[in-house]
Amino acid sequence: MNDWLIDNGWAVWLAIALLLVIVELLSLDLVLLMFGIGALAAALATAFGVNVYLAIVVFALVAVAMLFLVRPPLVERLHDGPTLMTGHDALVGRSAVVLEPVGGTHGRIQLAGEVWSARAADDRQTYDTGTEVLVTRIDGATAVVTIKES
Repeated sequence: MNDWLIDNGWAVWLAIALLLVIVELLSLDLVLLMFGIGALAAALATAFGVNVYLAIVVFALVAVAMLFLVRPPLVERLHDGPTLMTGHDALVGRSAVVLEPVGGTHGRIQLAGEVWSARAADDRQTYDTGTEVLVTRIDGATAVVTIKES
């Protein structure tokens, strides 16, 4: 048995790589996948006649290189995409129509099909009924608005 393992070290490394990739499918963290690629590199090195100690070094070097050089941009790319805006954050930047004149302290707007209390971002500004405004932030239950540039 021992002689077979020594003669077929590539098969052992291949089995380790396959096991790591299968376990990676359960975790989806891409760490075990990097170790699996390292084991695959060790299998290739062993298939070309490298001894077991050098195969372990190849495994370690490739796995660590993959872990620190390939995994971070891969994870960033997988997690990149639009952030789902929910709640009040989704209303910032949307247009609204003034229902009751909006000043520095009070007013009403129609925002996303709902009536909201509103106030002007600039206390000196007032917006008349029918004016289209832009929501700059939500302060509690009050939308803070400014004039929408055409």
